[in-house]
Amino acid sequence: MHRRSLLASAVLAAPALAQGAWQPDRPIRLIVPFPAGGATDVWARLVAEPMTEMLRVPVLIENRSGASGMLGADAVAKATPDGHTLLFTITPLVQSPIVLNQHPYDAVRDFMPIGQMGTTTLVFMCRAALPPRNLAEFIAYAQERGRAGRGLNLGSWAAGSTAHVFALQMNNGLNMGMTHVAYRGEAPMVTAYLSNEVDCGINSLTSTREHIASGRLRPLAALGDTRAGGMPEIPTFIEQGVDIGRGWSGFAGLLGPARMPAAVHARLADVFRQTMERETIRARLRAMDTDPVWLGPADFGASIVRVRDLWIELTRGMDLQLG
Repeated sequence: MHRRSLLASAVLAAPALAQGAWQPDRPIRLIVPFPAGGATDVWARLVAEPMTEMLRVPVLIENRSGASGMLGADAVAKATPDGHTLLFTITPLVQSPIVLNQHPYDAVRDFMPIGQMGTTTLVFMCRAALPPRNLAEFIAYAQERGRAGRGLNLGSWAAGSTAHVFALQMNNGLNMGMTHVAYRGEAPMVTAYLSNEVDCGINSLTSTREHIASGRLRPLAALGDTRAGGMPEIPTFIEQGVDIGRGWSGFAGLLGPARMPAAVHARLADVFRQTMERETIRARLRAMDTDPVWLGPADFGASIVRVRDLWIELTRGMDLQLG
């Protein structure tokens, strides 16, 4: 069926609006501050479809990458707060300004949280063409290469991101001698793996599972306190005696500019809640190695503050711009 016909069918099938509920009068721009093809983009496109149905206008994805996610976020922070420009993003919203010492926006003051979609376990992995079969072997291999002046390339999807900080913490703490290379999003970073430009890094299973399954990437350790639900065979760093990522849990969710009218914010929050209640959405997220943990505006806002405070503490004294 033609896309326009699909949209018309969705509009006709949408439930009746509650009296007095806000109704958008034109398409909504959903800005993703990373390139198409990465995990954040995949999640945003998944929720845009049911939101289009319920809001009765197209929810259009706009990928605006750059400045470690700050470029797209800043565009939303400065947008007219009428509900027609929204942000779907992840923890670099609060991480990037801290570690890069650039503050085009305030992650707490300049946005209104609408809802958290969920969390995903991040995994340290390497190109399967490298000799190491497990984390201990990889550490020894990287240290040997570093001592010989042939250090490995350590990739991240953005300078100052979760992938950068925790991998650099391991690199520095264990004297592995790797060189950091930052990319503009996870999709370009995965491409760099496949073209042998980068040797290792931390990634979401959402973006890398097919390459793990094909044998091109080798998962070595999971961040956080628990194993990935979709790949429970991957032990955590903690289980393997490397104190990296203890207590860590990032977020993925929807926000709008600060000072949105209460009726606009309430409608968007309700639509996003209904989206996350759909079992079809939750099942698709689980199939993409994402835990569907919905939080409403207040709890999501508190989670953003928690991540900000933790990141300030974790990165204190780290040279992340040069590492």
